[in-house]
Amino acid sequence: MEGTHPEIPGHPTHTSTALLEKATATIQGFAPINQIHNHLCAFHFYAHDMTRQVEAHHFCAHQNEEFRQCLIYDRPDDDGRLIGLEYIVSETLFLTLPDEEKKLWHSHEFEVKSGVLFMPGVAGPIQRQDLEKVCKTYGKVIHFWQVDKGDTLPLGLPQVMMSLTRDGQLYDNLAHDVESRYNVSFAKERENRAYMKGPDNGIHPMANGGGQGLKTVLREVDCKPVESVPRIFV
Repeated sequence: MEGTHPEIPGHPTHTSTALLEKATATIQGFAPINQIHNHLCAFHFYAHDMTRQVEAHHFCAHQNEEFRQCLIYDRPDDDGRLIGLEYIVSETLFLTLPDEEKKLWHSHEFEVKSGVLFMPGVAGPIQRQDLEKVCKTYGKVIHFWQVDKGDTLPLGLPQVMMSLTRDGQLYDNLAHDVESRYNVSFAKERENRAYMKGPDNGIHPMANGGGQGLKTVLREVDCKPVESVPRIFV
């Protein structure tokens, strides 16, 4: 795992900076962060390259019963790198999306039912109450930091990520490493979650890239100038 947690260049945090942060932390509010209610561990792969697989720790908050937003770190420690974001929506909301947008979203049914998506440190019966809901959802993930390449800073374009959809995709060494570190058994959880159901209408054919790879590319275009927009003064 060391190869996916590169050392960030720069000087150690100064004592004066730490003291200032402590002072501002007692004064300011952090309402959005304080809404985070659970920690999910899963695996993502680059939407254009399934051979590049990343352990992803999601720290999620509900906006309502049908929408969650998650900060994604490479590890759950205090020096974890913020590598991406995920939005999670209900099947109902997913079905309202344009077809081209649906391609950017992935299903969660296999991740959940296979046991590879789990809540570290939470007893099985408790986490399964929430994962029953996650099993029916879709997620949209963007990663900004390619830690699997050993990048010491978030370089390059943001990348669309996807999730596992069938057996044989996840590297055995990644699975065994996570099972060992968190004392979990994916096989046992698979048995315990066999009763769970995915989306009521089945996994949409346009989800998961519509069966194709997706890659973020940069294209230069003319920048629309401010002068092109009429201004109205009241």
